[in-house]
Amino acid sequence: MSRRVRILDGLRGITGGPEYSEQEPMADHTSFGVGGPADYFVSVQTKGQLQAVLDCLREAGEPYFILGKGTNLLVGDRGYRGAVVCLAGAGSGSDLGSITVTGNRIRAGAGAALTSVSQAAREHSLTGLEFASGIPGSVGGALVMNAGAYGGDMAQVVRSARLLMPDGAVREWPAEDLRFSYRRSVLREIPAVALEAVFELEAGDPDAIRDKMQDFAARRRDRQPLEFRSAGSAFKRPEGHYAGRLIEEAGLRGYTVGDACVSEKHCGFVINRGHATAADIRRVISDVQLRVLEHSGVKLEPEVIFLGDF
Repeated sequence: MSRRVRILDGLRGITGGPEYSEQEPMADHTSFGVGGPADYFVSVQTKGQLQAVLDCLREAGEPYFILGKGTNLLVGDRGYRGAVVCLAGAGSGSDLGSITVTGNRIRAGAGAALTSVSQAAREHSLTGLEFASGIPGSVGGALVMNAGAYGGDMAQVVRSARLLMPDGAVREWPAEDLRFSYRRSVLREIPAVALEAVFELEAGDPDAIRDKMQDFAARRRDRQPLEFRSAGSAFKRPEGHYAGRLIEEAGLRGYTVGDACVSEKHCGFVINRGHATAADIRRVISDVQLRVLEHSGVKLEPEVIFLGDF
């Protein structure tokens, strides 16, 4: 029996019937809007489905990548030779997308949108997640990279996370064991998958919470190229510097390869002006790294995750 047959038979046998397809264009699942096909694309709604799918793929020896909202990901034009497992964040039966508020704590599934969790906090007059109101990723992705903005990040508000370990065990990890640091967590180092997070917030004034969110939204509209497809900030902030400023000082504002471009509105963003390829975008990122290093001696590290065959 071929590996393909073993995988498809295994997926068909999973209770609840996760949706799956072959040769799925990843351009349809990333904020850049580029990327070739994944050999398999599986969308799971529940933690049980996720565990069964991963067991199936491991038994078949198939590589896999866990996908949230695809907002920090660049997939190569030739696609990904493996399975992309998407944590669905919608639907009445999706415990991976659930959001529950109890007192000053919010428990949210890894597939839930971070913006939705922030909105739930506002609706319950809880403050601390205002910074996340404009971050378009999922809770799981936010845990992996300690997502943050405007002085806030996951390390400040996450109290624990439930992780699916490679041996199939589900374990509760306290925040201190998640080892949050700038755009990193323990999930960048171990082959575990986030299932949910518990946020601990403080009671706040609903009008003040709303005003803060509106202020952050206005800043994003004014300073970021939201009219174009991108993955947000393309580079991590180097210690003692700002990536956008270094890029501008290197003369790269508007630098273009094909239809990929350093944004003229915010040099920290690499944008798809409409018809860029993944190769165009990666070339812009690489060229920016080289030119900034030559100009200022600072090595920029991408925030963007590269996946697949370029």
